[in-house]
Amino acid sequence: MKRRVGTAAGTCLAVAVVGFFVWHTLQGSRGLIALGAIREQITLAEGELARLEAERDRLEARVSGLRAERLDADALDERARAMLNLAGKDDLVILYGPGGRLY
Repeated sequence: MKRRVGTAAGTCLAVAVVGFFVWHTLQGSRGLIALGAIREQITLAEGELARLEAERDRLEARVSGLRAERLDADALDERARAMLNLAGKDDLVILYGPGGRLY
């Protein structure tokens, strides 16, 4: 009888230990279920990174025309007029009202 109780207790302990590890393998904070959520977050972050890199490249290309080494007169003129709210003597100015309607 003692031998059966000892064997049953050892078996129960082994099942409990295996169950503990199986539970944490599936449900734990670093388990298989959490792995799916982490992969989804990585995919979203990679998409955001690609969008931000494209925006950075676009802005760098725009700013490169204003560098002293390679000054683009048209880009400088466009930026100066936009910042100063001025127009050239040969420019055609079309005024828009609220909602994009012409005056």
